[in-house]
Amino acid sequence: MAKPPILIAFDGSELAAEAVRQAAALFPANPAVVLTVWEPGLGAMAAMAPGLEAAGMYASGVDPAVVSEVDHEVENRAAVVAEEGARLCRSLGLEAEAHAIADELKIGTTIADVAAQRSAAAVVIGSHGLSGLKSRLLGSTSRDVLAHCRVPVVVVRAP
Repeated sequence: MAKPPILIAFDGSELAAEAVRQAAALFPANPAVVLTVWEPGLGAMAAMAPGLEAAGMYASGVDPAVVSEVDHEVENRAAVVAEEGARLCRSLGLEAEAHAIADELKIGTTIADVAAQRSAAAVVIGSHGLSGLKSRLLGSTSRDVLAHCRVPVVVVRAP
C-alpha cells in the first residue's frame, strides 16, 4: 500500500527550500506534493495602485485584458515555482508532484484544504517567525495552516 503524500508549501524562497530539505529528512518514504498558492486578482490590484493613473497608465480605467494577462503570468509563475520545489524534492530522493492553485480565501486555508483533498499525512511549511504587529499586518500563513489543518503540521523556522 502506498504511503500518503506529504504536502509541502513552497513559495520559492530559501526558507521554503529549507522546508523541502526538512520534509525529505523527516519523511523519506513518503511521496510529496509541492504546493504553490497564487493569488488571482493581482492584475486588478496592480492596475488600481495609487500613482499608476497619474503616471499615464490606465488613464481610461482598468483594462480587463491587462488584468487577465497579469493573472495569467502570475499563474504561470506559480506553476514554475511549484516545479522548482518538486525538482528539489526529487534531488533529495523524494517522489514529488508540483501543484499550483489559486487562493480562494486565505493562503493558509487553501493549503489546509488541499491537504485534506490529497489525504496528506502531514503539511510542511516554512515560517519567518513574525510576531506582534508585523504578524497582524502581514499575516501569518503558518498560523492559519495550524488553525485550519486536520493533519500534523511541521513548521520550519527561519534561522
